[in-house]
Amino acid sequence: MPSITAMQATDVVGAEGTVYPPPLDDVVKGRFKRKLGDAVGLTDFGVNLTELAAGAASSHRHWHVSEDEFVYILSGEVVLITDEGETILTAGMIAGFPAGQTNAHQLVNRTDRPATVLEVGSRSNGDAVEYPDVDMKLTKASGQMTLTRKDGSAF
Repeated sequence: MPSITAMQATDVVGAEGTVYPPPLDDVVKGRFKRKLGDAVGLTDFGVNLTELAAGAASSHRHWHVSEDEFVYILSGEVVLITDEGETILTAGMIAGFPAGQTNAHQLVNRTDRPATVLEVGSRSNGDAVEYPDVDMKLTKASGQMTLTRKDGSAF
């Protein structure tokens, strides 16, 4: 029987960076992500501990074709931006984004202090991520992520 992996979340090595090509990567500068789910061997869903520095965003506004997403604000304050407008989320608040709902979302830290967010999402093979505000699309198939322009051309 495999052993259970337990550790401090802050011991998981994190990283800045993104798969977004320049200059589309600018929006997430100041985002630091620790892949907690990967660190403990999870494969059905992902769990990330994400810190957003002042001015940083979690991503471009997006929605998933076949993956659910959930966020829990651990500390600080972020603005949730959706098709309906903006909602302030503070520590202790949650939000969920069911697969297939075309209401694109994004978290932005507009304060002068860091915010920490726990992100949970399913890992559906065959998912596509739509970005309505920028010329970008992400597809997942056979464990590979492919980032293209909306017309399918490469960056």
